[in-house]
Amino acid sequence: MEKCNNNYPLEMKDVEPEVAEMLMKYFTGEHTGFVRVGSKGYFLPHQFRQEAWNIYSMEIRPTDVFVASYPRSGTTWTQELVWMVVNDLDYETSNEIPLTERYPFLEFSVYVHPIMKERFREENSDSERKLKLLDDVSTPGTQLLVNAPSPRFVKTHLPLSLLPPTLLDTAKVVYVARDPRDVAVSFYHLNKSMRTQGYIGDFKTYWRFFISDLHHWTPYFEHLKESWEKRDHPNMLFLFYEELSKDLPATVNRVSKFFGKKFTEEQLTRLCDHLSIESFKQNKSVNYDVMRELGILQAGTETFIRKGKAGGWRDYFDEEMAAEAEKWISDNLRDTDMRFPHLQQ
Repeated sequence: MEKCNNNYPLEMKDVEPEVAEMLMKYFTGEHTGFVRVGSKGYFLPHQFRQEAWNIYSMEIRPTDVFVASYPRSGTTWTQELVWMVVNDLDYETSNEIPLTERYPFLEFSVYVHPIMKERFREENSDSERKLKLLDDVSTPGTQLLVNAPSPRFVKTHLPLSLLPPTLLDTAKVVYVARDPRDVAVSFYHLNKSMRTQGYIGDFKTYWRFFISDLHHWTPYFEHLKESWEKRDHPNMLFLFYEELSKDLPATVNRVSKFFGKKFTEEQLTRLCDHLSIESFKQNKSVNYDVMRELGILQAGTETFIRKGKAGGWRDYFDEEMAAEAEKWISDNLRDTDMRFPHLQQ
């Protein structure tokens, strides 16, 4: 398979064959293996070798807006909030154009393994429209963004260190973080339903992979800390999912201020209603219907937006796992002043 450009400045090495083989028995959407990237060893599909340099060297425009996160941290929620604020509450366009089209997912193409893409092509071969949709969602984000009009909105789950070095000094970045226990539960469900991952194990095994940095985009805390350390940069806004969940109007005001926007109380009330979890669950524009239509999201799967509550992890963790998680979180927060809002008791 094609190697990463020789100019790529970060270390990249293949995950040990025996580890990769073991993981691919659980994650049936991956067929080649995995790599670790950079000094933190971020865990990504082997296909990342093809896109690493394209992403790292992409041209950043001053009007670009990046929404970044570890997966299942409130990314979709934050994307819609940010888009609505920057576009002066354009509900008509928001309802007409799916979020996936308004925000190219920068690195999603590396998660659609060629074997899986061919499988999706065969399944959708009776529809030219679906084949075009499949090509659209599996085209590298860097290619989609080249000719995109400004302002460009970009979704990514990559940590700052794997993104263009000029990003933060050129464009605006909104990063959202969430309690890793809730992240793990939500990501577990998504990995079971998304055939590009195709996870077939139980939650306890999944949790073990997650905290052992044997899952996509981990190590989790290193990911968060990179953005947390830049939280005072004028082009960085760092949010917590728990803030969105607890006081959405206050968070909307923070986002509005960050982008230099002002809205009336009536406008803010309507926006918060638009962004409420119940409204979101019914909103076809944000629920990744295209993924379900193409068969990438399993048939019969619940909406992409799940329960949207903080603390739901308690339904999945036994006492041993809860104690393990508490220690893991405590150990990883020891060398930082980052605290999840609900842990600041």
